[in-house]
Formats: sequence, structure tokens, C-alpha cells
Amino acid sequence: MRMPEGIRDQIRDELWSTAEKIGWSHLPDSERARYYETWTKDPAIGGKLGHFMDPRKVRVYIKDSLLKPYERSRLSETEQAVMGRLAIGPDEQFIQSYIKPHGRKLVDGRIVCWGNSRDWKLILMTTFERAQVRNRAYGVVLIESGKTGDESAKILVREAALRLGIERVEWIE
Repeated sequence: MRMPEGIRDQIRDELWSTAEKIGWSHLPDSERARYYETWTKDPAIGGKLGHFMDPRKVRVYIKDSLLKPYERSRLSETEQAVMGRLAIGPDEQFIQSYIKPHGRKLVDGRIVCWGNSRDWKLILMTTFERAQVRNRAYGVVLIESGKTGDESAKILVREAALRLGIERVEWIE
């Protein structure tokens, strides 16, 4: 049976509202797991979803189909701040957009990527990979989510970026 869009949208809106209130992007994995478990068992969320899918798949559906788009949406909203952090003007043209992680390929071949600091390894490596064919690994901006808040963690991230040939690493607190 196919899930009615109204039910999916209602549940998504409720979860996104809760995610906003609790600071989802800054929660450690253990806290997120607790919320997934609670939502899966909640008759108003997991119970409704279980009518339209195998109940064993509800948790994965909540995580992958409802909360990951929340994170992507929030990261998309940071693009202007990211570009400002890297001193890239609002008129700068780009020829390609990326998600997973977010990024842009500028007309001059510079590659820019950004995301939550909890994913710093993925973001650095992806920037490196995207720059391999006649491009330049220009910059990474990490939105601080509690993983690289102290100076020793930032030193490690900067050293990794340097070794990968990434020119700039910045943070948005």
C-alpha cells in the first residue's frame, strides 16, 4: 500500500519541527538513536508509518527519508554564509552543484564543499576527490556540530586538509 502524501508530510513536518527545537544537527549519535527509537515506537509516528510499510523498516524510513532531507535542507540554507567565509562573492558563477556533501564547482575550477563538522572526514575526502580532474580543492567550511570544537581537533582537521591539498578550511560556529 502506498503512503498518502498528506500523512507523510504531516509526520515529516512534525519531525522537522522537533528536530529544530532540539538542535538535531548538534546531537551526538547516541542521542539521535534515542530519538529514532522513540519515534519508531510512537503510535502517532511509527504506528502510522507501519500501516504503509513493513514495521521493521520504519526506523530506517524515518532516518533516511525524513531526517536526512532535513539536514540537507538546513545545509542548503548556509550557502551564502559558506561563500562569505571563503571570501567568494555573491556574483561568483558556479557550473556544478553537489550534495552529499554540499558543494559547488566554480567556473574557474575551484571546488568548495561544506557540511557539519561531525562529517569532516567525508567532506575533506570528497573535496579532494572532486578536485582531481583539472580542478582546485579550494575550500571547506565546517558548521560546528560539536565534533571539532576544541583547538586540537581543528589542528587535526587543518593538517588533514593540508595533506590533501585543500587550500582553506573555515568554521561557522
